[in-house]
Amino acid sequence: MPSIDQTVLQFSPSSTSLSAKVHPLVIFNICDCFVRRPDQAERVIGTLLGSVLPDGTVDIRNSYVVPHNESSDQVALDIDYHHNMLSSHQKVNSKEVIVGWFSTGFGVTGGSALIHEFYSREVPNPVHLTVDTGFTNWEASIKAFVSVNLSLGDQQLAAQFQEIPLDLRMVEAERIGFDILKTPAVDKLPTDMEGMEATMKRLLALIDDTYKYVDNVVEGIVDPDNTIGRFISETVSAIPKISPSAFDKLVNDSLQDQLLLLYLSSITRTQLSLAEKLNTAAQIL
Repeated sequence: MPSIDQTVLQFSPSSTSLSAKVHPLVIFNICDCFVRRPDQAERVIGTLLGSVLPDGTVDIRNSYVVPHNESSDQVALDIDYHHNMLSSHQKVNSKEVIVGWFSTGFGVTGGSALIHEFYSREVPNPVHLTVDTGFTNWEASIKAFVSVNLSLGDQQLAAQFQEIPLDLRMVEAERIGFDILKTPAVDKLPTDMEGMEATMKRLLALIDDTYKYVDNVVEGIVDPDNTIGRFISETVSAIPKISPSAFDKLVNDSLQDQLLLLYLSSITRTQLSLAEKLNTAAQIL
């Protein structure tokens, strides 16, 4: 029986096991850079700073924009600016190193391979973060990619971007700001009281969902999940044991503090406005 030669194309599996997590400050900074971009620029790109955790997760904690000119077939980066900014950042925090680069827009574009090649010379296996600053349908499309080599035997033919898991975690205060960022038009920023009200509504909704899940498991409507059960148990055990009267006093004291801060800030604004009007009147006289 004659032998048949087979040609096998292989993807390098070393990069596909990576995962990344990004701090909300990075997303806010990228959106701010996009708003301040030059009029002729369609997108902004920049450098991601952070570290690699012991478990291999890429922790993205900071970023800065890099000026560039982009056409259909080439991309020109301001490398001197990039190195100067990196040096300045490392004077403040030497533990933050280059972990990749970011770009605004939906997904990977044609010029991304050229930029990724440059950052591959700066750091091995960089992460490419894409942020959809348009927030289509009020949703933020934030994705992370790595470059995976396509080889034929020992010969490397090309590379392609492959998406990796991305974790975006934030505390409640950061989530409120992030939700405002996704809104197309905002009349004003929420006050502390409005933010607290939104947080309490979200907390009550999550508690109702948990109640419904537990009731459905008890009644046999939903199959039990040990992971979810352990998470609920750990969450309940983390709640401090406190009497209802002491809890009400704690909430009321915190609420009174918030109201006092609002009253003091209102007095300060009134005093500044009055001083400005008196200063204007004195200059006229």
